[in-house]
Amino acid sequence: MKVTLQIELIKGKDLSSDEQQAIIKFCSRAFEKELDSLFRAFVYPTHVLGYQAGTLVSHALWVTRRLRAGKGPLLRTAYVEAVATEQAFRGLGYATAIMKRVEEEIQDYDLGGLSPFSVAYYERLGWELWRGSLYIRTEAGLVPTPDDEQVMILRLPKTPDLDINDTLSAEWRTGELW
Repeated sequence: MKVTLQIELIKGKDLSSDEQQAIIKFCSRAFEKELDSLFRAFVYPTHVLGYQAGTLVSHALWVTRRLRAGKGPLLRTAYVEAVATEQAFRGLGYATAIMKRVEEEIQDYDLGGLSPFSVAYYERLGWELWRGSLYIRTEAGLVPTPDDEQVMILRLPKTPDLDINDTLSAEWRTGELW
């Protein structure tokens, strides 16, 4: 018997304080680290929540960021964060269902972006590993990010022609830079 995942889309501003705390606790448990400060850094997130029999079992969110490939224009990017599934529900395709819903919802953006937990996992979903150098834009200029940092992109209908070997930069933000 296949159990259907019920997926809900909700803007962060529409969550009650208790709902926000429940999501943070869920993600902290899934990542096995405290994520309060990370979630406080997200500006206007949109959450995709997966429920099994009324219980939250899978989650992802995106925030709007401005990425720049090389010297190209700033690209309005849906930057995906906090993709998590409760341990007991992993391997059932729930994160994939959540990510497919994210992809459906971000079609009006210039680009999708994320920092992968697994390159192979996201490649299966159509994401591409950015091969060029990564930078953070600050008032003082471009700051290189550590070599172990990885970013993947998802080309969308509005994505211009991009060379994944070029540089990629994002605006500075509090917390995790990518």
